[in-house]
Amino acid sequence: MRYSGFRILQQALTGHKGWTPAWRNPDPQPHYDYVIVGGGGHGLATAYYLARQFRQSRIAVLEKGWIGGGNVGRNTTIIRSNYLLDGNEPFYEFSLRLWEGLEQDFNYNAMVSQRGILNLFHSDAQRDAYIRRGNAMRLHGADAELLDRDQVRRAYPFLDFDNARFPIKGGLAQRRGGTVRHDAVAWGYARGADQRGVDIIQNCAVTGLRIENGRCTGVDTTRGVIGAGKVGVAVAGNSSRVMAMAGLRLPIESHVLQAFVSEGLKPVLPGVITFGAGHFYCSQSDKGGLVFGGDLDGYNSYAQRGNLPVIEDVAEGGMALFPGLGRVRLLRAWGGVMDMSMDGSPIIDRTPVEGLYLNGGWCYGGFKATPASGWCFAHLLATDQPHPTATAYRLDRFARGLMIDEKGVGAQPNLH
Repeated sequence: MRYSGFRILQQALTGHKGWTPAWRNPDPQPHYDYVIVGGGGHGLATAYYLARQFRQSRIAVLEKGWIGGGNVGRNTTIIRSNYLLDGNEPFYEFSLRLWEGLEQDFNYNAMVSQRGILNLFHSDAQRDAYIRRGNAMRLHGADAELLDRDQVRRAYPFLDFDNARFPIKGGLAQRRGGTVRHDAVAWGYARGADQRGVDIIQNCAVTGLRIENGRCTGVDTTRGVIGAGKVGVAVAGNSSRVMAMAGLRLPIESHVLQAFVSEGLKPVLPGVITFGAGHFYCSQSDKGGLVFGGDLDGYNSYAQRGNLPVIEDVAEGGMALFPGLGRVRLLRAWGGVMDMSMDGSPIIDRTPVEGLYLNGGWCYGGFKATPASGWCFAHLLATDQPHPTATAYRLDRFARGLMIDEKGVGAQPNLH
């Protein structure tokens, strides 16, 4: 069924009795040409582009839980391409361009809202760093605009511009950035992949990788053995766990990243804002809740929940920037399991095991990268060659000394 305004009107006049499921719920087949482990945004996007862009068939996506139950439905929904380094900026700009046409591409309302993102700066040195980043963005075809204090004040008059410690001096704006409804992205990709013959198999946990003569030939699952020509792993914070089944140790640590939403408010935030003197970022959802987040929890964990000190730290950053938050009630919090790489940048590459491919190490950037990640991983699986925008995302770059250290804090995952 193709969605349209006419279809909505037709269903309204017939009591909404004609809607069909968005995707099938098939039983797994004994063998596929491609098995994608992980039914989050990246795994579903990979399967979708494998089928649509690269005309591949016999594809399965294996998800241990339900579609939308992992990190793709547990984030702060922000999309942007305001990166600095050559290894990252072209990739994230490619992703943002895919976001701009995504809903028309897979015929699903993902609520893409390009309301803009503003990174605030609070010192002359930070302003100079943002000028450098903005110039790098524009050299790669992305939009960037440096705003002075008065321009920021006109858009966000309620911020604390004269904070004694963190005065706001301006900001770097990317007007094309914004937010997207996170779980709708998973549903849209799942529906689009299913329409192209992809089997989306939920409640199917991978319990082992079958390795024969140095080649991955399939997976053991809770629903039986599934053979595969190629296996792609896109499981975010569980990357180390799954790849350990093949005897591989990854340069990745798993950390909890919490996010929060307030009670519903009237429209107050016209776009996404980030605090330059601390780790705090905030936007307003279509339901009115303020969605915000900050730093990782400081310990390694595979749990989708965090601790109270981080809640306090994020709230402090929000209050320093936006004092009006003190009168707003926190409604709920949740956590995602982040696959933090040693340099803060992702990995899309073949592994030393033939037929086994890895998509991981996304740190904070996983959701905004969903379309490009899926496209580039599909390109790698279909052609065995990296996509031009993802050539730097090598698994062996740490051993070769070719790190992509966007934040400039060294090879320490918890600092990225």
